Amino acid sequence: MELRTLEWITYGWIALAIIVHVTMFFVTAPFGRHTSAKWGPTINNKLGWFIMELPSLGIMVYFLFRGSNAFANYAWILFALWIAHYVNRTVIYPLRIRATPKRMPVFIVCNAILFNLMNAGLNGYYLAELAPAEQYDASWLTSAHFIIGAIVFACGMFINMKSDTMLINLRAKTGTGYRIPKGFLFDRISSPNLFGEIIEWTGFAIMAWNLPALSFMVWTFANLVPRAKNHHDWYHRTFSDYPKERKVVFPGVF
Repeated sequence: MELRTLEWITYGWIALAIIVHVTMFFVTAPFGRHTSAKWGPTINNKLGWFIMELPSLGIMVYFLFRGSNAFANYAWILFALWIAHYVNRTVIYPLRIRATPKRMPVFIVCNAILFNLMNAGLNGYYLAELAPAEQYDASWLTSAHFIIGAIVFACGMFINMKSDTMLINLRAKTGTGYRIPKGFLFDRISSPNLFGEIIEWTGFAIMAWNLPALSFMVWTFANLVPRAKNHHDWYHRTFSDYPKERKVVFPGVF
């Protein structure tokens, strides 16, 4: 595939993200606390997480070791960060969460597989086959966008993983019930785990400084901001004493 072809595909993918973003404010994705039997057959939530996240991990591992240029420069750092995130999301996270009666619709799993195939495919192919050798040479490691992006990525990953851990521990204490999470960024926003993931992939896009990475940042925002709004509204419906001052996903903003 030529670079121009990949760019046009990526522009179309970004346009679709904008449409999905708007749609998701009106249609709640039916998994987790929002699970609904109306969306067809379901599977175990832990298995669902593993299946739907595996393509993103597998594709990037493939391009890292089978691509033409992954080790020709320092692009392998971007592969390593992506793989580290998805090892956690594909393997570690499903092992840590509880199997619950609220199963995951197969429809959601299939949509997530498509999402991950496109995002990992575009990013992996660009980095391994199309990126100019000089784009990720030694000077890249001291560039402003690499340093700033790496710091932002690390902060986002920390926020995401710490928030996930707090939610998992809270669920362990309450069994199958829900409680209002407190402490850390939960005192400011309803979904710091989603906020952390948005920050994480924003950092990745700054570091990578290419169109496919930007498209993944846009998709992360498009998916997770409406999801966070759904969580926020659910908390207010479920708990009469839910703190009114908490924002949805961006502290002090929204």
